[in-house]
Amino acid sequence: MPPKRIFLDANVLVTVLCNEYPRFGACARVLSLADDKRFEVYTSPLCLAIGAYFAEKKNGKKLARKKVALLAEKLRITTMGSKAVERTMADPRITDIEDGFQYFSAVDAGCTSIITHDKRDWRFAAMEVLAPEDFLLKHAVRKA
Repeated sequence: MPPKRIFLDANVLVTVLCNEYPRFGACARVLSLADDKRFEVYTSPLCLAIGAYFAEKKNGKKLARKKVALLAEKLRITTMGSKAVERTMADPRITDIEDGFQYFSAVDAGCTSIITHDKRDWRFAAMEVLAPEDFLLKHAVRKA
């Protein structure tokens, strides 16, 4: 069975980079799936940039850069090009342009799930959209 490709929204990265509780545990567990052969864990350059922005505010430039570099090393990075922009702008259901760009980068990478804290922003998505806790329960817990 091929690995399940999942896409992590910026808010999941921010939660881990900034140690935001109570969501930190589930988000960290989802990130750890990058080491699990059952999953390929993706994010976009835009998500990393958003994560870096918030991590810098909390931890300073040097530590933020170190943390983001570690994430970039562990995760697979999608591409974002003009086609993602065109498709986002052509879809009137997409009200948050940033989410549209991320969505189409995830589609182009072959992802089948988006992990986010803001499910309502992804109503337009034709793929599964789950909170980190829900994803872990549905897909990551090993069944005996």
